[in-house]
Amino acid sequence: MDEIAKEYDVIVLGTGLTECILSGVLSVKGKKVLHIDRNDHYGGEAASLNLEQLFKKYGNFNEGEKPWEKYGRANDWNIDLIPKFLMSSGELTNILVSTDVTRYLEFRQVAGSFVQQGQGVKATVAKVPSDAAEALRSPLMGIFEKRRMKAFIEWVGTFDINDPASHKGIDFKNGTMKEVYDKFGLEPSTRDFIGHAMALYLSDGYIDEAGKAPEVIERIRLYGNSVARYGKSPYIYPLYGLGELPQGFARLSAIYGGTYMLNTKVDEIVYEGDKATGIKATMTGIEPEMKFETKAGMILGDPSYFSNKVKVVGHVLRAICVLEHPLAGTNDNDSAQLIIPQSQVGRKNDIYIACVSSAHNVCPKGYYIAIVSTIAETSANHHLELQPGLERLGQIKEQFMGPPIPLYEPIDNGKKDNIFISKSYDAQSHFETTTDDVKDIYLRATGEELKVEGLREGLQVAEE
Repeated sequence: MDEIAKEYDVIVLGTGLTECILSGVLSVKGKKVLHIDRNDHYGGEAASLNLEQLFKKYGNFNEGEKPWEKYGRANDWNIDLIPKFLMSSGELTNILVSTDVTRYLEFRQVAGSFVQQGQGVKATVAKVPSDAAEALRSPLMGIFEKRRMKAFIEWVGTFDINDPASHKGIDFKNGTMKEVYDKFGLEPSTRDFIGHAMALYLSDGYIDEAGKAPEVIERIRLYGNSVARYGKSPYIYPLYGLGELPQGFARLSAIYGGTYMLNTKVDEIVYEGDKATGIKATMTGIEPEMKFETKAGMILGDPSYFSNKVKVVGHVLRAICVLEHPLAGTNDNDSAQLIIPQSQVGRKNDIYIACVSSAHNVCPKGYYIAIVSTIAETSANHHLELQPGLERLGQIKEQFMGPPIPLYEPIDNGKKDNIFISKSYDAQSHFETTTDDVKDIYLRATGEELKVEGLREGLQVAEE
């Protein structure tokens, strides 16, 4: 098999979204890329499975049974293992459009973005207000708070870091977001949905961090701009599931000369002194198996390939549920994100619910897929941690919940050994943290910032 060269600029291990974005972008930038995966499918931890595969992964049935058959053809289901949406004006969308990967994909809008106040039967589920007019109509606030929120959102639209006249007397170099909230007299429940459902922070740590306020304001603007782009919600989602995204970037890499090999396991990473210089690997699934060795200036990969170079920083809990009805409180929308801020249910971490349906070609008509996610805070009874989210779903036809999923981060930055490792996918139901990781790895590996062009037309979003 002569297409395996003796040397590449980059070897990428694993076909998760982070790795596929990097191999696609590096190929476009003229790098010679070899991209391999031990699995027989793209996506790694972020793959989409059919219903039979999902049952078999989680062992939800007795021997001899085929419970997936009562739900139609197994291949009519494309169920994400990691539920995430794209911000329509966010960084991943930027990368998709600027690299032209959008030609391989079609998107549909997620119909609504919601937040919960309170818990149990007294909980209020309402649309996250994205502009001043929606703030005035929102059931999340009383009449006086609505006016304060309206004033805050209007100010966010006019804020300019370089214009002190727009700073309301706050020192934005050293000041905190708490000072901004205090300035507008916003109530704790309002601060909750601004920080967690609009600025999309995982915890409240951002509130008291000196100098953080300009970043928070930019995140709120991104939310508003993303809503304004298509209306309804800030999120879009690819038809046929997230498994389409890594494949789109894989096609991009191949067009620019990248070499892809599935069913290929890494036998050894080769070093010269402290520096990784290549790999020894075996391609399986063919007769006879093919062993090969090749060199590269740098190696990128997901944490599963480098167990001795990563640390566990937490665990994600996820429950994948099949429903026959939309999420309650979301206006019977065909899709939605619902965030339950941690303080509303006595937790340290938010609970996320991502719901999609047959409108996105991921399941047969009449069904919905809802995935509840959070960060584990205890060492047992994890289903109880997800309970505030599960009780929002109503009657559940099928529920799949595996053990807690470790969250890995690299121990060092990779510059010493030329191995650059991605982080695990977090519990958030959007991709902004993933694209932060892509840009961070790109900067560490190449010494250059990953620059993408501004958004242009070219993103197909299906009509209702």
